[in-house]
Amino acid sequence: MSDSEHGRSTKLVEGGRRKDWRGQLVNVPVERASTILFDDVAELSASRPGVGTYRYGLQGTATHWALAEALTELEPGAAGTVLYPSGLAAVTTPLLALLSPGDELLVPDNVYGPTRKFCETILKRMTIVTRYYDPLIGSGIADLIGGKTKAILLESPGSLTMEVQDAPAICAVARERGIVTLLDNTWATPLLFPALAAGVDVAILAATKYVGGHADVMLGSATATEKYYQRIQTATWDLGHALSPDDAWLGSRGLRTMAVRLRQHQESALKVAHWLKARADVGLVLHPALPDCPGHEIWRRDFTGSSGLFSFELKTPGKAARAKFVDSLKLFGIGYSWGGYESLVLPVDPVRSVSKPPASNLVRLHIGLEDADDLIADLDAAFDQAGR
Repeated sequence: MSDSEHGRSTKLVEGGRRKDWRGQLVNVPVERASTILFDDVAELSASRPGVGTYRYGLQGTATHWALAEALTELEPGAAGTVLYPSGLAAVTTPLLALLSPGDELLVPDNVYGPTRKFCETILKRMTIVTRYYDPLIGSGIADLIGGKTKAILLESPGSLTMEVQDAPAICAVARERGIVTLLDNTWATPLLFPALAAGVDVAILAATKYVGGHADVMLGSATATEKYYQRIQTATWDLGHALSPDDAWLGSRGLRTMAVRLRQHQESALKVAHWLKARADVGLVLHPALPDCPGHEIWRRDFTGSSGLFSFELKTPGKAARAKFVDSLKLFGIGYSWGGYESLVLPVDPVRSVSKPPASNLVRLHIGLEDADDLIADLDAAFDQAGR
C-alpha cells in the first residue's frame, strides 16, 4: 500500500514524520531559529524558500514543515499548506493574497464575527466590496455573481447557527466563472469533510481548535490547490506572518490524536443534543446531525461525521434568564474558542445582514471529553436553577 492509499487515521500518525527531519526520534524536534548560516555566498545565492529548505526563520524549519506536510496529506489534490499564528490570520491572509482593490467578495451571512469585522474594516478601506449571502443559497449563488466578484468565502457549518452549506454546488458555479473559493472548515476538519475533494480551492482551519485539541496553542492553516498555494504562501511571508516552532510542534502533537478525539466529541455531543431536544424548555437544537438543523440533508450527503460544537434555543425569554442558566453550569467553562478537551458554553447573538438566524436566545455548547452523563447532569441542574 502506498502512502497516498493509507487511511486518514494512519495519515494523522505518519504525516510529516520524515526520517531526515526526525532522525532516530519518534517526533520531529523543536527547531528554534531566526538566522540560518550558509557555507558560502554561492549557497546563499542559490537558496530559495520552500519546504525542506533552510533559508531564514520566517520560512520555517523542519518543525513547521512536519505539520504543514501532515495537513496537506489530509487533503487529496492539495499543493501545500501555509501555517499561521491564529485561525483568523488563516482567513484574512489568503483573502488579502487573492483580492485586489475594486474586487467583490461574497461572504455567508452566518460568518465568524471577526471575519465579518475584517471585511467591514480592512477590506472596505482597500475598496474591496463584501456582499453577504444566505448560507443556504447553494447553486443560487450564481445569481449574485457579478463582473467584479473574484472570491467566495464559505463557512460550513456556521460557527454560531450551524447552517450546512452546499459547498459542492457553490464551488461548481465558482469554478465555471473562474472565481476562487475559500472554506472555513474548522468544525469538520478534513477528517469529516475533505474540502478540496468537494471543489474548494482553499481549505482553512482555525487549528487552535481540533488540531491543537488542548486549549494551549494559537494556530491556523490554509491548504490550497496548485493554482493558489504559492500565491498565498508568498503573501504570508511578505506580510511577515511567522508561526512559533513551539506552537507548530504542539499542533503536530495534537494532530496525532485528532481522529480519536473527534469520535468522542461526536458521540458525547450527540448524546447531549438528543437529551436537549427532548426537553420542553428547549426550542431548536442546531446540530448538523439532527434533522431540524438547516442544511441537515447536505450534512448527511457530504460529511462523514460530526464534531462537538452545536447551539440550542433556550425557550425562557430574555438575556437575564439565559445568563442565569449559563452562570449555573459547573462543568462548562464560559469562554471563547472551542475544540479543546474541555466543555465550553457561550450565550450567542448572531449578527446578520441579509438573512435571519434560525432561532433566537441561543446558547452554544462545545462538548469536551468529560463523561456525557456528567455534562447532562450539569445542564439539568442549570435548567432547574434558571427556572426558579
